[in-house]
Amino acid sequence: MKDIKTYFPALTALQKEQFDALEGLYADWNEKINVISRKDIGNLALHHILHSLSIARYISFVPGTRIIDVGTGGGFPGIPLAIFFPDVNFLLVDSIGKKIRVAGAVAKEIGLSNVEVIHTRVEDEKRKFHFIVSRAVMPLPDLIRVTRKNIATEQINALPNGIICLKGGDLTAELQPYRRMADEIPLSKYFSEPFFQTKKLVYVSLS
Repeated sequence: MKDIKTYFPALTALQKEQFDALEGLYADWNEKINVISRKDIGNLALHHILHSLSIARYISFVPGTRIIDVGTGGGFPGIPLAIFFPDVNFLLVDSIGKKIRVAGAVAKEIGLSNVEVIHTRVEDEKRKFHFIVSRAVMPLPDLIRVTRKNIATEQINALPNGIICLKGGDLTAELQPYRRMADEIPLSKYFSEPFFQTKKLVYVSLS
C-alpha cells in the first residue's frame, strides 16, 4: 500500500493496518467470488483503493455525515472511504447478492463499525443521506433520477449535499444537463500514475 501512504501520510496506525489487510482479503475472496477482474486483482491498491480515495482528496467529510454508496460491488468506493473517515456513516448497497456479501465480510474482518451493508436496489432505499457516492455504476442522469429522493435537506459539510461519482472518458454529453451545478475534476490533478489520466471525479449539487 505504498502509494496510499505516500498520498495520505497522516494515516493512523489502525488505518494503515486496515488498508494493508485489504489486498489479502480481496485476493482470498476473489478466488471464491469474482468481484474484481482476475487480471486486475494485482492492481487492487492503485485501480480500486487509491481510485476510491480520490473522493477524500476532493472533500473532507465532517463527522456524522451520512453517505450511501450505490452499486458498491465488492465495496468500492465505500470501504476505502469508511477506513479514511471513521466518524462518517456509510451504507453500501448493491443488487447483486454475492458481491455485497464480499463487501460485508471485508468490512467485518477489518472491524469497520461505521459501515452497513444491504443487498437491495437503491430504488427501494428510503433513508436520507448527505452524499451519494458511486463508481461508474450507471449514467449520471439515471443515478440522479433514482437517488434524488435520498438527499437530506440539512447541510453539515462545506460542500452542499449531492452526488460524487467516479467516471472515465468524455463526459460532455452526460454532464450537459447539469453544467451549472456540476464540477468535473481530472484525477491526474491528485495522482501522478498513468492510470488516472483518463479518470474523473464528478460532483453534482442536489440541494
